[in-house]
Amino acid sequence: MLLDATQSQLVLVDYQARLMPAIFEGEAAARNAARLGQMAQWVDVPVWGTEQNPSKLGENLPEIRAFCHKTLAKMHFSGVEEGLGEWLRPPAKAAPQGNARSLPKHLQKPPAAAEERNTIVIAGCEAHVCLLQTALDLLEDEFDVWVVTDACSSRTERNRDAAFDRLAGAGAELVTTEMVGFEWLRTAEHPAFRDLQALIR
Repeated sequence: MLLDATQSQLVLVDYQARLMPAIFEGEAAARNAARLGQMAQWVDVPVWGTEQNPSKLGENLPEIRAFCHKTLAKMHFSGVEEGLGEWLRPPAKAAPQGNARSLPKHLQKPPAAAEERNTIVIAGCEAHVCLLQTALDLLEDEFDVWVVTDACSSRTERNRDAAFDRLAGAGAELVTTEMVGFEWLRTAEHPAFRDLQALIR
């Protein structure tokens, strides 16, 4: 029931410069998203970003974009509709094809499976649109989805809270930035523990 850093990936949805000023408590949400990116770096969790119609809404805030391994530009509200799922779950490598000189099957090594990280920690804006639709699609694709509530928001508090209710009802876990950080580290003996303490003060 606790987050495991070795099984996690972080998705940061649409923290775009032209959108954030209209977001309820947007500065706090963006600050927590950047904290999540920093925490992910400490524990080697891959970080992915999405941007909704960036030609109109601009890129994600630079302090968030800097943590993302790749950023998906999209027009659909759900990032999954535009290929996010393929980033999160790499295709299995095809088994090598044998020939007359190859080893008998029982002596061949099985192909290395692609690293599977099925736990998606997700946060973003707007909570009731792009974040919600992306998270619901990820649940449908059988990912475990953990929504970081204090790093999500919408233009109105009511829309944000309605998104959380719906996501919880659909099977997503609702967590906070600090929960994620402490669960990824697990122990006060972790080398990043003091950094985490400083980050959340």
